[in-house]
Amino acid sequence: MPEGNEIHRWAERHASAFAGKIVRVDGPQGRFTDSELLDGRKLKQVMAVGKHLGYDFGTDRILHVHLGLQGDFTEGSGPLPPVKGALRLRLWNDAAIKRPAEPGEAKRHGWYSEDDGTGHIAPEKIAWVELRGPMDCTVYTQAQWEKLLARLGPDPLNGDKPDEFIAKVRKSKKPIAALLMDQSVAAGIGNIYRAELLFRARLNPFVLGKDIPEETLRAIWKDAIPLMKAGMIDRRIVTTRPKDRPTKKTGTPLKEEAHYVYRRHGKPCFVCGTKIERREMAARNLYWCPTCQAA
Repeated sequence: MPEGNEIHRWAERHASAFAGKIVRVDGPQGRFTDSELLDGRKLKQVMAVGKHLGYDFGTDRILHVHLGLQGDFTEGSGPLPPVKGALRLRLWNDAAIKRPAEPGEAKRHGWYSEDDGTGHIAPEKIAWVELRGPMDCTVYTQAQWEKLLARLGPDPLNGDKPDEFIAKVRKSKKPIAALLMDQSVAAGIGNIYRAELLFRARLNPFVLGKDIPEETLRAIWKDAIPLMKAGMIDRRIVTTRPKDRPTKKTGTPLKEEAHYVYRRHGKPCFVCGTKIERREMAARNLYWCPTCQAA
């Protein structure tokens, strides 16, 4: 599932392409039936909160998108492409699709670790966007959007302060690894950032929230902000420090050296050499180093 860095990246790209412009909207295969509520209206802004996108077309016309596990966007310049696959929704600008396609590949973005951000057109050159496979794609009223925001925790990428996050964690008897996956505690942090932030903090994932010092939680929040902002640039989540990478200590890290523990179970820790462990928690696989993150 895309984490907050990717959702905020989409919001920035789509705002650059469409915000302040009249946008055409359709569901060419009948899989989105509310296009008439949005089609031909000016898109005011694109909002990202945690793992949710909101396309603001005016009062009670907020297109809510949650990509879930399978959702993804395809984007491109020039004329609209032929309708293919399980296409849920299209957004486009009439003037932009009349221009020739820009050099570069119009493509569906691949699995984050395989996509380094190259080959994508500049966001201001995007003429159309296609959405396939989302968990949700519906028009919200303002009340529905505000209800969603009310149940989400603070978002590191929205400039939110850590106080609410700290308060919720410190009153909980749940393990910190479970709390970091709870979007009402911290919006946008997913399985990769959970594992990597805990390792970088040298914090045992099974420690209960109530037992974690405030300064440790404040440091985790502070660490999350630049890591997630960096992940917005090219979608590739890199959490290892150059000095800890076994082979490539300068430049772009190798794929296998981008993370300390995520999906590295059974392999030696880059810092201490101990075998990385794996266990399911909060319905997702959790990874940690039993030495660097000892209880």
